Amino acid sequence: MKIILDIKDDNRIPFFMELVKSLDYISVVKEVKDKRKGQFIADLAEAFNDVTLHEQGKKKLKSAKELLHEL
Repeated sequence: MKIILDIKDDNRIPFFMELVKSLDYISVVKEVKDKRKGQFIADLAEAFNDVTLHEQGKKKLKSAKELLHEL
């Protein structure tokens, strides 16, 4: 399972990372320090979540035609 976290307090990041790295069942795959890249990843994760909810019938998404009409 993959989990994306957003740590808002920069002062707590070193402690958190040391804690996570000390757990043998967790491996840190990638640390993203660039805020722009981090925002892109968060937006992409939200989009995937929206698709999952749509597939479960819990969320209605717009069709491509509806999106084009908005432009």
